[in-house]
Amino acid sequence: MFWAVFVLFALIKLWLAATLSPFGDEAFYWQESRRLAWSYSDVPALTAWLIAIGEQVFGHSPLAMRVPFLLLGAGVPLLAVRIAARLFGKSIGWQAGILVLLMPLGGLLGVLALPDVPLTFATVLALDALERSARNNRLRDWLMLGAAIALAWLAHYRAAMLMLTGLAFLFAMPRGRAMWLRHGFWIALVIGALGVLPLIVFNMQHDWNALGFQMVDRHPWAFHAEALRQPIEQALVVTPLLYLAFLATLVVCLRRMHEPPWDVLAVSAAVPLLAYFVIGLFADAERFRVHWPLPAYLALAIALPVVLRGLLVAARDVGRPIRNLAHGCIAMMIGLASISTFVVFAYLAAASHAPSTAWLARYKAFPDNFVGWREAGQAALELLANDPQARITLVADNFMLAAQLDFAFDGARPVYSLDSPLNAKHGRASQLALWSRDEQALRSTGDRRVLLVVEETGLRERARGAWLESLCTRIDDMQPVQRVDLFDRRKRIAFYSGVALGTVIADARCAYPPEKPFVPAADRADAVSGSH
Repeated sequence: MFWAVFVLFALIKLWLAATLSPFGDEAFYWQESRRLAWSYSDVPALTAWLIAIGEQVFGHSPLAMRVPFLLLGAGVPLLAVRIAARLFGKSIGWQAGILVLLMPLGGLLGVLALPDVPLTFATVLALDALERSARNNRLRDWLMLGAAIALAWLAHYRAAMLMLTGLAFLFAMPRGRAMWLRHGFWIALVIGALGVLPLIVFNMQHDWNALGFQMVDRHPWAFHAEALRQPIEQALVVTPLLYLAFLATLVVCLRRMHEPPWDVLAVSAAVPLLAYFVIGLFADAERFRVHWPLPAYLALAIALPVVLRGLLVAARDVGRPIRNLAHGCIAMMIGLASISTFVVFAYLAAASHAPSTAWLARYKAFPDNFVGWREAGQAALELLANDPQARITLVADNFMLAAQLDFAFDGARPVYSLDSPLNAKHGRASQLALWSRDEQALRSTGDRRVLLVVEETGLRERARGAWLESLCTRIDDMQPVQRVDLFDRRKRIAFYSGVALGTVIADARCAYPPEKPFVPAADRADAVSGSH
């Protein structure tokens, strides 16, 4: 059963990875992969390196850049099978692997080229190595633990949660306290420190802006009561019955945490769940973060089959009605998780199919970050067809659109980004400045003709008007060329011919959009090049 589900999901994820347009953040990570470094202003280096490997081996395409992430995502349920089989027996291992696959966040892992994929893989690998090290004290297990910690630090700053979990085990559990006297433990720490070293060097060289964004800039650090609904959000993401089963499993792990291997599982689940809940009460509530506790659920998925088996044994001794009820609840839990995972797959499939996306738009389920990029890239390619020498500079009004256009052109021409509020909000403004692809770098080259691409629906409505009306202070002589309207205007991308001046036009006054009509299709390329 495990292999049947595993192969089915692998085929579905392979198809989705090949057909989905790059997610906005994915495209920016792709840009980073074309400028390999030891770290970046938003995330550490591993995501960019993996994308670079995928494209180096398979060429330039959405699937190529996602292949390494598909492999790592496929490795997570396999690791769960391995850990559970070693701790509780082979059949428990297969059952744990099925639970990981059927959990929506676990089944989806690897479709997108995001840092959470290597981070999750490294976290489960660290759990495996930690339990082995505590049990056997073998050098190879300590080396594996150190490598997993280093890999996690290279994937994301949230590796700090892995370290917090490890410290809790070292101080609170008897097997953990015994580790302080083992040479292998210190070797593992040294190896793990190699992963955090590039982050420290990068931050020291750039005024700690990356760490500042992750820890200060993106978070209000003020209590907001709506964050108390986090358990409800988690229940919806994990699916309600499976979430309740995980909570029950956590209770069992905590009750047995003074005996192996429950000590490792209890700490690996309890610390992230509690810490992320507390942090969520004060942290950024605007960005998607319901996936943060995924490593905790993976630890619980390893133990859940044992708890369910105990439940069935107890129900068998009580009587037939209770036994049937227990079987029915387990079947409903697995069925609901399976349906939810397939719903997520179907949603992503709809995002890659225009008629289905239009249907989603009517029901306020519009997959904004997945659509419109192909059309925008194709339109830009056609408009710049008369400019093979790249005399016209391509400029986008925000970093996501710039990254998507860069992906469409396969890096063949430079793409600049205006200083949109989105750039700072997502921690990409400083990285664009380092690459000399921000608004200041655009002006430093002197007056030049540009094709400005504007995502008119990119900002929320309350901030949209002010930003769009500021465009004429940034680009002079804006001439409407083309507008791409998608899905009942849920996505609107406009193209303007203009001139980027060496200085800001401080006294400019304009309304957006300009009153002039857009150019007929036959004349658009000439209008951009200035020959019309």
